[in-house]
Amino acid sequence: MPNAFVFLAALLYATCAFLPLSQRRLVSAGAVAGWLLHATALWSEALPPGGLRLGFATVLSATLLISVAAWWFENRNMTLDGLRVLVLPCAAVAVTLPLIFPGSVVPLAGKSVLFSWHIAIAMLAYATLTIAAFHAVLMALQESRLHHRGAPRPGGWFDAAIERLPALLTMEKLLFRLIGFGFALLTLTVLSGIVFSEQLFGTPFKVDHKTIFTMLSWLLFGVLLAGRHWRGWRGKTALTFTLAGFATLLLAYVGSRFVLEVVLHRGVA
Repeated sequence: MPNAFVFLAALLYATCAFLPLSQRRLVSAGAVAGWLLHATALWSEALPPGGLRLGFATVLSATLLISVAAWWFENRNMTLDGLRVLVLPCAAVAVTLPLIFPGSVVPLAGKSVLFSWHIAIAMLAYATLTIAAFHAVLMALQESRLHHRGAPRPGGWFDAAIERLPALLTMEKLLFRLIGFGFALLTLTVLSGIVFSEQLFGTPFKVDHKTIFTMLSWLLFGVLLAGRHWRGWRGKTALTFTLAGFATLLLAYVGSRFVLEVVLHRGVA
């Protein structure tokens, strides 16, 4: 049954991504149904008895699950149709990935309760900064439209969705709220990983590629927030830092796990 849930969720996500702008209620209901199916399937896949299934596909699936929920709640207060055409197709792909790349099961026996909290906070940080990256892409498209007002436009559904986005200043405020929240969660993830490394992972803290990319991402988002506060950074500078920080964070776990699991055929460590 979970496999059927996966394919139904992917179908609902893909369908809702491209429904007409006038079908907001249908989109909302379909996305909720897809999300519930996605959550049920992910719960079954990621939480086998006595363990926790980890891997790049599971992390991506969980990240997009939370991102869909974030988009849905945001869309209740403002029109974010442009965001759904970015988030929902990605979620449609992400929900199917654990079937192809199942990852490995980490036994929870003997592990501190901090381990589960560390993973949960890290997932929330990933998801919050993922939705922030989607916002940054939309803002870049909005800025491009403002700079080329007189140029002919291709028209079509997505162009209309961009046209209906909230004002750029409103999008910018929302972006920095997301980054601030995501940065706080990422800080907790980093600190818990450093301070409680032996309780979490059974080994003393060590510097590896995952740690380096995570710290670099944390630094990029931290510099962006400091620049925003002290220098009023916005526009292209903010978007560049956001996308660079997200790309680096993606490399920290998802990218490195993809190489280890798919390219080198190693289990989760």
